Amino acid sequence: MRIPLQAVWALLATWLLATQAHAAQPVDWQMGFQPAVTDIMREIAWFNAYTLWFIIPISLLVLVLLVIVILRFRKGANPNPSKTSHNTTIEIIWTAGPVIILLCLAIPSFQLLNAQFTPPDEPQLTIKATGYQWYWGYEYQVEQEVAFDSILLADDDRAEYGKEDRAEYPRLLAVDNEMVVPVGMTVRLLVTAGDVIHSYAMPAFGVKMDAVPGRMNETWFKADREGLYYGQCSELCGKDHAYMPIGVRVVSAEQYGAWLAAAADDVEAANAQLMASIEEAAKTVELAANEAQKIEE
Repeated sequence: MRIPLQAVWALLATWLLATQAHAAQPVDWQMGFQPAVTDIMREIAWFNAYTLWFIIPISLLVLVLLVIVILRFRKGANPNPSKTSHNTTIEIIWTAGPVIILLCLAIPSFQLLNAQFTPPDEPQLTIKATGYQWYWGYEYQVEQEVAFDSILLADDDRAEYGKEDRAEYPRLLAVDNEMVVPVGMTVRLLVTAGDVIHSYAMPAFGVKMDAVPGRMNETWFKADREGLYYGQCSELCGKDHAYMPIGVRVVSAEQYGAWLAAAADDVEAANAQLMASIEEAAKTVELAANEAQKIEE
């Protein structure tokens, strides 16, 4: 019994390690979406694939019809064109067909749209995100005031923030202070702007909400996997629009509680403690996985 139990532990430890180290970000030559970590993003990915089953055949049909018209009904091949002005059967088909296709697209589209504006439960955490030229400001609606700015991480500041690993903290996407949220908790996000129109976009969450000065827009997300996730402002907001990234760190409830308590006094110190806690947990799991693998061998 000892070997199978150790094998199970090794698999579990490896999975936990991958979960802790997970980070969603753009990759070179990427063709699809970033890995989804919310149910809404999974529905968006499904709907994207679903629509392709209609778009591709329609595009091919139109291409074939164009080729037929060009070859068969050109002046050289058809010097005496038909005088037919209409065909009842064809008119019924090209009227009813698009209506049926649009219904097949509209029904799941409306269901997805409704889900995007309907949280599965009452949000347990509310965060206000304010877009500025060119950074984001976060305010946590909690008992003790927690507010900070999130600015693009400069290469010269990587050592100071302990973010020298460019694989985990990529250039032009990493920030000095990430938004920190607990895994598995429904988060209400209030989005606004302090100067011009911005847009808060987090691909892995399926979230994209405009930040409009003088207005408060609302969205939500519920991340089901720990990790570090990146997005960007998706509205042309000025000359430094491309240098306005978004970083969200999803952690366990215990890590979030410790971070929130420390962040009330010093956000940067709280972030440093959180990163140290995550690295320590990853090393512990990695060590356990290695030990289990040795026992199995």
